Parts: sequence; C-alpha cells; structure tokens
Amino acid sequence: MKNVSAIVISEHGEPATVAKLCDIELPDPAEGEVRVRVLLAPINPADINVLEGKYPIRPELPGVPGVEGVGVVEESAHGFEKGTRVLLPHRFGTWRAAGNAKAAELVAVPAHVPDEQAAMLRINPATALCMLREFVKLGPGDWVFQNAGNSAVGRCVVQMCRHYGWKSLSVVRREELLGELGDIGADAVLLDSTELPRLGAKLALNAVGGDSATRLAAALANGGTIVTYGAMARQPLRIPNGQLIFNDIAWRGFWVSRWYQNAIPEARAAMFAELFRLVGSGVVATPVEAIYPLAEIARALEHAAKSGRAGKVLLRCAE
Repeated sequence: MKNVSAIVISEHGEPATVAKLCDIELPDPAEGEVRVRVLLAPINPADINVLEGKYPIRPELPGVPGVEGVGVVEESAHGFEKGTRVLLPHRFGTWRAAGNAKAAELVAVPAHVPDEQAAMLRINPATALCMLREFVKLGPGDWVFQNAGNSAVGRCVVQMCRHYGWKSLSVVRREELLGELGDIGADAVLLDSTELPRLGAKLALNAVGGDSATRLAAALANGGTIVTYGAMARQPLRIPNGQLIFNDIAWRGFWVSRWYQNAIPEARAAMFAELFRLVGSGVVATPVEAIYPLAEIARALEHAAKSGRAGKVLLRCAE
C-alpha cells in the first residue's frame, strides 16, 4: 500500500472547482494486474462533461477522472517488462500519478511513437479511423464531408484522408481556420452556414448537430451515410423526411467506448497497429498547446475550456 497524487471529484459542478488534488491509497497490484506510473493524460471534452455531470457514463464518486493516457510499467509482470510504455485502458481514471491496471487491457506503445501523441491516441484518432473504415467503403478520390473540421477528431480525419487518397471537405465556424486546415491537407474548407457543393460524397461526419448536420446530409449522394459522434451545438438532429424517403440517406451514430466494448481482440490490435504506424510516421499528429502538472489542475481545466485553442491541453501526472 502506498499513497499517490490524483485528481479526485466528490461531486459534479464547475470543473475547476470540483476537481481536487488529493493523496489516495494505492494497494498492491491484484492477480492479473500491473502497476503503471502515468506519464501524460489529456483533458478531453468528455472529461469536462464528466466533471459537470453531463456525460452519460460517470465514475463512482469519489472518483478519478481521465479517459485516456500513456504510462510506464513500474515492475515486470504478466508479459510486460519494467519500463514498457503502455496505453491506459478505459475506466482507469488517468489523472493520477500511478495506478493498477489489468494486464490484458494494456497496449504496449512502440518506441517511435512520442509520449504526447500516445497519450491522445486512444480516443480521437481511433474515432476518426473507425468512422472512416466501418460505415462506407471509400475508394480513391472519394469525398468525405465533416463539420467541426478543426476539432481533434476533425484534424485526424483530414490527415487520414490525405494519406489514404480520399478527399475531405471540412466545415468550420471561424474564418481564420480556412487556411489552417488547408495546410494540413484539407481539399476544401468552408464556413458553416455555407451551402455545400454536391460532389458525390458517400460519407459525412457530424460533431455539431442541429442545422449544421442537416446541411451535411443534404449534400450527400443518394444512399450516403451521415455519422454523428458529437453534439457541440447542443441542438437536436433535424432529419427531413425527404432525405430518408427520396435520397435514402442513412443516419448513424458512433461512440468509441462502445466500439472498444464490442470489438474482438484482433480488431482492436489491428486498429492500434494502424494508428501506431500513422502517428509514429507523423502522418497523423495532434497539436499540443500546453502541459500542466496535476497541482495546477484548475488552470489546466480553465485553459482546456477556452475556445480558439490551437491544440490540446495535457496533464503531466508523474515526474
């Protein structure tokens, strides 16, 4: 038994207020578990929603937030050598200096993948890759439309499309982003509320909802699919009857947590192998704007909540 630093919430509310730095007791690893020292963990929108009490899945209170991160194995056990870097599993609660994780749920990180990118690999790049792979069979030159093109998922979509020979059209809400997304490979970038061109796109990815999603779906080819994975506008989807009846547009949803629950081990291993290749080679890179120690959690959360950020905010959990 030892004490380790962790961010703990005992109630839901204003994130910077309810997130507290505490010492918690860490028992010895149980059978099948590995002790992991946490290096870096991002602050994702879902994490903020958890603190606010608005996310559908909430940790038991008091609890440690954090849905992803990268750590290092402290002692050799269950096939992992001491010093092996690993992706941390869902439900681990990554905003802590150290913890015990089931060995079967850890994923070893190749040496060529940087710590910062590994910490952010399990959610946003995985979401982008799964949506591009699992709903529509894309061929060379096919178009993918999306809103929230400047989001972490949106940037991954742009970079993956460029790499695999698909074309991407991204909708954004700020004019300064038009050139920025073009610089990382977007084939077209338009302001939201703009009428979208009909380019025969078979797939659209929606993280906004409301009228923005309706415009995306309206620009799809007959028989196209729109996949909703977020609701940034906090507005319900508005699905015109004609899109379903006359255009045969399919409206689908995606949640990466469910994908992890349902995917067979071989599918998860193949996805991680592909992501490690993409991230390790620099094809996919998520910008980082700031890294804070756990002791500065309030500042980190306030920074992460700001609009117009140029990158993710990470927590340095253990020195």
